[in-house]
Amino acid sequence: MKYGAVGPIAIHLPERVETNQQLQAEFPNWDLELIHSKTGIAARHIAAEGECASDLGVRAAQRLFQQYDIDPASVDFLMLCTQTPDYPLPTTACLMQQRLGLRTTAGALDFNLGCSGFVYGLSLADGLIRSGACRRVLLITAETYSKYIHPTDRSLRTIFGDGAAATLIDAAEEPTLSGFQFGTDGSGADTLLVARGGARLEQDAIKPRHRHRWPSELYMDGPSLINFTVGAIPKLIDDVREAAGVGPQDVSFYILHQATLKMLEQLQQRLELTSEQMPVVLEDCGNTVSSTIPIVIEQLRREGRLRPGMRNMLIGFGVGWSWAGCIWKEVWSAR
Repeated sequence: MKYGAVGPIAIHLPERVETNQQLQAEFPNWDLELIHSKTGIAARHIAAEGECASDLGVRAAQRLFQQYDIDPASVDFLMLCTQTPDYPLPTTACLMQQRLGLRTTAGALDFNLGCSGFVYGLSLADGLIRSGACRRVLLITAETYSKYIHPTDRSLRTIFGDGAAATLIDAAEEPTLSGFQFGTDGSGADTLLVARGGARLEQDAIKPRHRHRWPSELYMDGPSLINFTVGAIPKLIDDVREAAGVGPQDVSFYILHQATLKMLEQLQQRLELTSEQMPVVLEDCGNTVSSTIPIVIEQLRREGRLRPGMRNMLIGFGVGWSWAGCIWKEVWSAR
């Protein structure tokens, strides 16, 4: 049997950068210093008007192919995690297959998950490889939440950034991903949602949990999301360690979804972790939803902090409510 192993990762962020200084000039009444102290975000990348998640994902994949000399024809399956697809149909991954030059015998699918999506994608890829259906999976996470955010929305505009990550998952002789645990609680669906654009009639759609303060299509109830996260994630971490048969001393890095600095600090305190154990990478890119975890991994690799043999925990959580975690053993090294 073969097993999935995380290989190289390439990141693509839109060219346009929106800084806190620019927002301060545009909105003098916004307290950007206070906002920065809570979010930890000083800048974010924003997709151009005609630029979609697929465009970002294609650029990330092309960078991956070029930088690591990967033949697109070697990819057996393409997975796209996004909540901002190009169209309701056809499947955006099918469009990306053609643009990337993947062979027509490759599988391609979208899956609609947000902040837990990268971990879910690793599980799906690992399962495909274990089943013998394929040997090489291209997992793309790409999001353009900015399309849902009104320019005057102080709450959301200062948090979310657009971006994409392309991750190659290859067949390996030994397991490198273990202890997968998942969670779903649809009672929290009203805390982060875009209620329009689907098939359900507007009068029958999910209603925001509290007053919709801003004119954005995207609604977020930050306090409820923090309460959910602080309540669910410590147990998830215990469950992942138990399922994988590892102790706290066996985990080098706890790589969590990069929501906001405030949320991460609360989790760090609750979990009794050091800042070295729980990296924070969001100041220059913001919350990029499903791409935050691969962005952290790519930066740790680039800085030489991740070494083959290290066991790390990956934890995603958020919209849905949905959460997932696993133990990941680093086996890839740049050649």
